[in-house]
Amino acid sequence: MAYMNFPEVWESRVREKLTSLDEAPWLDGIEELPSPVEVMGEGTAGEQNIVHIPIADLDPVVLINNTTYPLAVVEYSDTGTIVALDKYQTEVTTVPDDAVVGASYDRVDVTTRAHIRNIASKKYMKAIHALAPNTNSQWTPILTASGAPDASGRATLIYADLVAAKRACDDIDMPEAGRRMVLCTDHWNDLLLDRDRFGNLLIDYNGGKVSKIIAGFELYQYLGNPYFNAASKTKLPFGGVPSADVRKASVMFYAPRMAKKTGMTKQYYLASELNPRNQANELNFRHYFIVSPVEQKFIGAIV
Repeated sequence: MAYMNFPEVWESRVREKLTSLDEAPWLDGIEELPSPVEVMGEGTAGEQNIVHIPIADLDPVVLINNTTYPLAVVEYSDTGTIVALDKYQTEVTTVPDDAVVGASYDRVDVTTRAHIRNIASKKYMKAIHALAPNTNSQWTPILTASGAPDASGRATLIYADLVAAKRACDDIDMPEAGRRMVLCTDHWNDLLLDRDRFGNLLIDYNGGKVSKIIAGFELYQYLGNPYFNAASKTKLPFGGVPSADVRKASVMFYAPRMAKKTGMTKQYYLASELNPRNQANELNFRHYFIVSPVEQKFIGAIV
Protein backbone atom coordinates (compact mmCIF):
# COMPACT_ATOMS: atom_id res chain seq x y z
CA MET A 1 0.00 0.00 0.00
CA ALA A 2 1.36 3.39 -0.90
CA TYR A 3 2.08 5.64 2.03
CA MET A 4 -0.19 8.35 0.61
CA ASN A 5 -3.12 6.10 1.55
CA PHE A 6 -2.04 5.75 5.16
CA PRO A 7 -4.19 8.59 6.58
CA GLU A 8 -7.40 6.83 5.60
CA VAL A 9 -6.15 3.50 6.94
CA TRP A 10 -5.11 4.98 10.27
CA GLU A 11 -8.44 6.72 10.75
CA SER A 12 -10.53 3.65 10.01
CA ARG A 13 -8.45 1.41 12.28
CA VAL A 14 -8.64 3.80 15.22
CA ARG A 15 -12.36 4.41 14.82
CA GLU A 16 -12.99 0.65 14.78
CA LYS A 17 -10.96 -0.05 17.89
CA LEU A 18 -12.36 2.84 19.89
CA THR A 19 -15.82 1.32 19.60
CA SER A 20 -14.86 -2.33 20.07
CA LEU A 21 -12.17 -2.43 22.78
CA ASP A 22 -13.46 -4.59 25.62
CA GLU A 23 -11.75 -2.87 28.53
CA ALA A 24 -14.95 -1.79 30.28
CA PRO A 25 -17.44 -4.68 30.19
CA TRP A 26 -19.47 -2.94 32.92
CA LEU A 27 -20.61 -0.54 30.17
CA ASP A 28 -22.00 -3.38 28.06
CA GLY A 29 -25.75 -3.21 27.77
CA ILE A 30 -26.00 0.42 28.85
CA GLU A 31 -28.25 2.06 26.30
CA GLU A 32 -26.66 4.15 23.57
CA LEU A 33 -28.84 7.25 23.44
CA PRO A 34 -30.90 7.22 20.22
CA SER A 35 -30.83 11.01 19.85
CA PRO A 36 -28.52 12.16 17.06
CA VAL A 37 -25.28 13.94 17.86
CA GLU A 38 -25.26 17.57 16.81
CA VAL A 39 -21.94 19.18 15.94
CA MET A 40 -21.61 22.78 17.05
CA GLY A 41 -18.82 25.00 15.73
CA GLU A 42 -17.24 22.26 13.63
CA GLY A 43 -13.62 22.97 12.79
CA THR A 44 -13.25 25.70 15.41
CA ALA A 45 -11.51 25.69 18.78
CA GLY A 46 -14.92 25.59 20.45
CA GLU A 47 -16.21 22.57 18.51
CA GLN A 48 -18.70 20.49 20.51
CA ASN A 49 -20.69 17.30 20.07
CA ILE A 50 -24.00 17.68 21.91
CA VAL A 51 -27.00 15.42 22.41
CA HIS A 52 -30.50 15.95 23.76
CA ILE A 53 -31.54 13.54 26.52
CA PRO A 54 -35.34 13.28 26.91
CA ILE A 55 -36.61 12.48 30.40
CA ALA A 56 -40.18 11.23 30.76
CA ASP A 57 -41.84 12.19 34.02
CA LEU A 58 -44.75 9.76 34.34
CA ASP A 59 -45.63 7.92 37.54
CA PRO A 60 -49.31 6.87 37.45
CA VAL A 61 -50.98 5.44 40.54
CA VAL A 62 -52.22 1.85 40.22
CA LEU A 63 -55.83 1.49 41.37
CA ILE A 64 -57.08 -1.81 42.84
CA ASN A 65 -60.79 -2.66 42.71
CA ASN A 66 -61.59 0.96 41.98
CA THR A 67 -65.25 2.09 42.13
CA THR A 68 -64.71 5.85 41.86
CA TYR A 69 -65.15 7.57 38.52
CA PRO A 70 -64.03 9.52 36.62
CA LEU A 71 -60.47 8.37 37.11
CA ALA A 72 -57.84 10.93 38.05
CA VAL A 73 -55.82 12.29 35.13
CA VAL A 74 -52.03 12.20 35.13
CA GLU A 75 -50.50 14.67 32.70
CA TYR A 76 -47.56 13.38 30.66
CA SER A 77 -44.45 15.55 30.78
CA ASP A 78 -41.46 14.92 28.52
CA THR A 79 -38.66 17.21 29.57
CA GLY A 80 -35.01 16.86 28.76
CA THR A 81 -31.54 18.25 28.95
CA ILE A 82 -28.71 19.10 26.57
CA VAL A 83 -25.42 17.34 27.24
CA ALA A 84 -22.05 18.10 25.66
CA LEU A 85 -19.98 14.99 24.98
CA ASP A 86 -16.49 14.87 26.46
CA LYS A 87 -13.71 15.59 23.99
CA TYR A 88 -10.60 13.39 24.04
CA GLN A 89 -7.51 14.45 22.07
CA THR A 90 -4.09 12.87 21.72
CA GLU A 91 -0.86 14.79 21.30
CA VAL A 92 0.65 14.84 17.83
CA THR A 93 2.78 11.86 16.80
CA THR A 94 5.44 12.29 14.13
CA VAL A 95 6.21 9.37 11.83
CA PRO A 96 9.32 9.89 9.65
CA ASP A 97 8.96 9.06 5.97
CA ASP A 98 11.69 6.45 6.29
CA ALA A 99 9.49 4.49 8.71
CA VAL A 100 6.33 4.74 6.61
CA VAL A 101 7.41 3.81 3.09
CA GLY A 102 6.60 0.16 2.52
CA ALA A 103 5.01 -0.29 5.91
CA SER A 104 2.38 -3.00 6.38
CA TYR A 105 -0.84 -3.13 8.40
CA ASP A 106 1.25 -4.25 11.38
CA ARG A 107 3.10 -0.94 11.22
CA VAL A 108 -0.21 0.89 11.22
CA ASP A 109 -1.22 -0.92 14.40
CA VAL A 110 2.09 -0.14 16.06
CA THR A 111 1.82 3.53 15.12
CA THR A 112 -1.71 3.95 16.43
CA ARG A 113 -1.65 1.67 19.47
CA ALA A 114 -0.73 4.35 21.99
CA HIS A 115 -3.44 6.67 20.68
CA ILE A 116 -6.05 3.91 20.95
CA ARG A 117 -5.00 2.77 24.40
CA ASN A 118 -4.79 6.22 25.92
CA ILE A 119 -8.10 7.51 24.55
CA ALA A 120 -9.91 4.31 25.57
CA SER A 121 -8.49 4.28 29.09
CA LYS A 122 -9.23 7.98 29.65
CA LYS A 123 -12.82 7.74 28.46
CA TYR A 124 -13.51 4.66 30.59
CA MET A 125 -11.99 6.30 33.68
CA LYS A 126 -14.16 9.35 33.04
CA ALA A 127 -17.17 7.05 32.59
CA ILE A 128 -16.83 5.25 35.92
CA HIS A 129 -16.18 8.60 37.60
CA ALA A 130 -19.44 9.95 36.14
CA LEU A 131 -21.39 6.89 37.33
CA ALA A 132 -20.30 7.47 40.93
CA PRO A 133 -22.25 9.94 43.10
CA ASN A 134 -20.67 13.22 44.16
CA THR A 135 -21.95 13.08 47.73
CA ASN A 136 -24.03 10.87 49.98
CA SER A 137 -27.79 11.48 49.67
CA GLN A 138 -31.11 9.65 49.83
CA TRP A 139 -30.95 8.56 46.18
CA THR A 140 -27.15 8.25 45.96
CA PRO A 141 -26.01 6.24 48.99
CA ILE A 142 -22.31 6.13 49.82
CA LEU A 143 -21.34 3.43 52.31
CA THR A 144 -18.14 2.76 54.20
CA ALA A 145 -16.38 -0.62 54.20
CA SER A 146 -16.42 -2.18 57.66
CA GLY A 147 -13.79 -4.90 57.58
CA ALA A 148 -10.61 -5.03 59.65
CA PRO A 149 -8.07 -2.37 58.58
CA ASP A 150 -5.20 -3.48 56.38
CA ALA A 151 -1.57 -2.48 56.89
CA SER A 152 -2.24 1.01 55.53
CA GLY A 153 -5.22 1.57 57.81
CA ARG A 154 -7.80 1.14 55.03
CA ALA A 155 -10.99 -0.60 56.11
CA THR A 156 -11.33 -3.79 54.06
CA LEU A 157 -14.44 -4.87 52.19
CA ILE A 158 -16.37 -7.82 53.59
CA TYR A 159 -19.49 -9.63 52.44
CA ALA A 160 -21.61 -7.78 54.97
CA ASP A 161 -20.74 -4.55 53.13
CA LEU A 162 -22.20 -5.94 49.92
CA VAL A 163 -25.36 -6.89 51.81
CA ALA A 164 -25.48 -3.35 53.25
CA ALA A 165 -25.18 -1.99 49.70
CA LYS A 166 -28.03 -4.26 48.60
CA ARG A 167 -30.15 -2.98 51.48
CA ALA A 168 -29.39 0.62 50.52
CA CYS A 169 -30.52 -0.13 46.96
CA ASP A 170 -33.66 -1.83 48.28
CA ASP A 171 -34.44 1.22 50.42
CA ILE A 172 -34.54 3.51 47.37
CA ASP A 173 -36.62 1.02 45.34
CA MET A 174 -33.86 0.33 42.84
CA PRO A 175 -35.08 -2.51 40.58
CA GLU A 176 -33.21 -5.74 41.19
CA ALA A 177 -32.46 -6.79 37.61
CA GLY A 178 -29.69 -4.59 36.30
CA ARG A 179 -27.86 -3.74 39.51
CA ARG A 180 -24.11 -3.57 38.89
CA MET A 181 -21.15 -3.21 41.22
CA VAL A 182 -17.76 -2.21 39.80
CA LEU A 183 -15.26 -3.11 42.49
CA CYS A 184 -12.05 -1.15 42.83
CA THR A 185 -8.95 -3.34 42.92
CA ASP A 186 -8.54 -3.03 46.70
CA HIS A 187 -12.06 -4.30 47.32
CA TRP A 188 -11.72 -7.03 44.69
CA ASN A 189 -8.57 -8.27 46.41
CA ASP A 190 -10.28 -8.12 49.80
CA LEU A 191 -12.84 -10.64 48.55
CA LEU A 192 -10.13 -12.82 47.06
CA LEU A 193 -8.49 -13.02 50.50
CA ASP A 194 -11.73 -13.96 52.26
CA ARG A 195 -11.14 -17.68 51.68
CA ASP A 196 -12.01 -18.93 55.17
CA ARG A 197 -15.53 -17.48 55.22
CA PHE A 198 -16.72 -18.02 51.66
CA GLY A 199 -14.38 -20.41 49.88
CA ASN A 200 -15.24 -21.42 46.34
CA LEU A 201 -18.92 -20.57 46.82
CA LEU A 202 -17.93 -16.95 46.34
CA ILE A 203 -14.61 -17.05 44.58
CA ASP A 204 -13.02 -19.09 41.79
CA TYR A 205 -9.53 -19.29 43.24
CA ASN A 206 -8.13 -21.17 40.27
CA GLY A 207 -9.18 -18.36 37.95
CA GLY A 208 -8.59 -15.60 40.48
CA LYS A 209 -12.07 -14.24 39.88
CA VAL A 210 -15.03 -13.30 42.02
CA SER A 211 -18.34 -14.98 41.17
CA LYS A 212 -20.37 -13.05 38.62
CA ILE A 213 -23.33 -12.23 40.87
CA ILE A 214 -23.10 -11.58 44.61
CA ALA A 215 -25.80 -10.07 46.83
CA GLY A 216 -27.85 -9.32 43.74
CA PHE A 217 -25.12 -7.31 41.99
CA GLU A 218 -23.43 -8.15 38.71
CA LEU A 219 -19.79 -7.82 39.78
CA TYR A 220 -16.99 -6.27 37.74
CA GLN A 221 -13.50 -5.00 38.46
CA TYR A 222 -11.83 -1.86 37.15
CA LEU A 223 -8.44 -0.30 37.79
CA GLY A 224 -9.52 3.30 37.27
CA ASN A 225 -12.29 3.73 39.84
CA PRO A 226 -12.74 7.21 41.34
CA TYR A 227 -11.28 8.43 44.63
CA PHE A 228 -13.43 9.47 47.60
CA ASN A 229 -12.72 11.19 50.87
CA ALA A 230 -13.62 8.43 53.29
CA ALA A 231 -14.55 10.78 56.14
CA SER A 232 -16.79 13.20 54.24
CA LYS A 233 -17.98 10.68 51.63
CA THR A 234 -17.31 13.13 48.80
CA LYS A 235 -15.89 12.30 45.39
CA LEU A 236 -12.56 13.72 44.27
CA PRO A 237 -12.91 15.70 41.00
CA PHE A 238 -11.83 13.83 37.89
CA GLY A 239 -8.10 14.20 37.41
CA GLY A 240 -7.61 15.43 40.97
CA VAL A 241 -4.44 14.42 42.78
CA PRO A 242 -5.26 11.93 45.56
CA SER A 243 -3.98 12.62 49.05
CA ALA A 244 -3.51 10.38 52.07
CA ASP A 245 -7.11 10.78 53.25
CA VAL A 246 -8.77 9.52 50.05
CA ARG A 247 -9.53 5.98 48.92
CA LYS A 248 -10.57 4.36 45.68
CA ALA A 249 -14.20 3.38 45.87
CA SER A 250 -16.38 0.66 44.42
CA VAL A 251 -19.25 2.02 42.33
CA MET A 252 -22.78 0.64 42.10
CA PHE A 253 -25.50 1.65 39.67
CA TYR A 254 -28.71 0.55 38.00
CA ALA A 255 -27.68 0.00 34.39
CA PRO A 256 -31.05 0.74 32.70
CA ARG A 257 -30.98 4.29 34.14
CA MET A 258 -27.51 5.04 32.81
CA ALA A 259 -26.81 6.30 29.30
CA LYS A 260 -23.88 6.62 26.94
CA LYS A 261 -23.28 8.29 23.61
CA THR A 262 -20.44 8.01 21.11
CA GLY A 263 -19.76 11.02 18.95
CA MET A 264 -17.29 11.71 16.16
CA THR A 265 -13.79 10.34 15.83
CA LYS A 266 -11.64 12.76 13.84
CA GLN A 267 -8.14 12.39 12.46
CA TYR A 268 -5.74 15.27 11.96
CA TYR A 269 -2.96 14.48 9.52
CA LEU A 270 -0.11 16.35 7.87
CA ALA A 271 1.58 14.41 5.06
CA SER A 272 5.35 14.40 4.89
CA GLU A 273 5.34 16.00 1.44
CA LEU A 274 3.73 19.05 3.04
CA ASN A 275 6.34 19.02 5.79
CA PRO A 276 9.66 19.28 3.91
CA ARG A 277 11.72 20.56 6.84
CA ASN A 278 11.05 17.47 9.00
CA GLN A 279 10.13 15.01 6.21
CA ALA A 280 7.74 13.35 8.64
CA ASN A 281 4.04 12.65 8.77
CA GLU A 282 2.17 14.10 11.74
CA LEU A 283 -1.11 12.83 13.17
CA ASN A 284 -3.34 12.90 16.19
CA PHE A 285 -6.96 12.09 16.97
CA ARG A 286 -10.05 13.63 18.54
CA HIS A 287 -12.84 11.47 19.93
CA TYR A 288 -16.18 12.39 21.55
CA PHE A 289 -17.87 10.18 24.12
CA ILE A 290 -19.90 10.43 27.33
CA VAL A 291 -21.44 8.20 29.98
CA SER A 292 -23.83 9.63 32.54
CA PRO A 293 -26.74 8.75 34.81
CA VAL A 294 -30.00 9.93 33.29
CA GLU A 295 -30.58 11.63 36.65
CA GLN A 296 -28.81 11.70 40.01
CA LYS A 297 -30.56 8.58 41.21
CA PHE A 298 -29.87 4.85 41.52
CA ILE A 299 -26.10 5.30 41.84
CA GLY A 300 -23.91 4.71 44.87
CA ALA A 301 -20.48 3.78 46.17
CA ILE A 302 -18.58 1.93 48.88
CA VAL A 303 -15.48 3.70 50.21
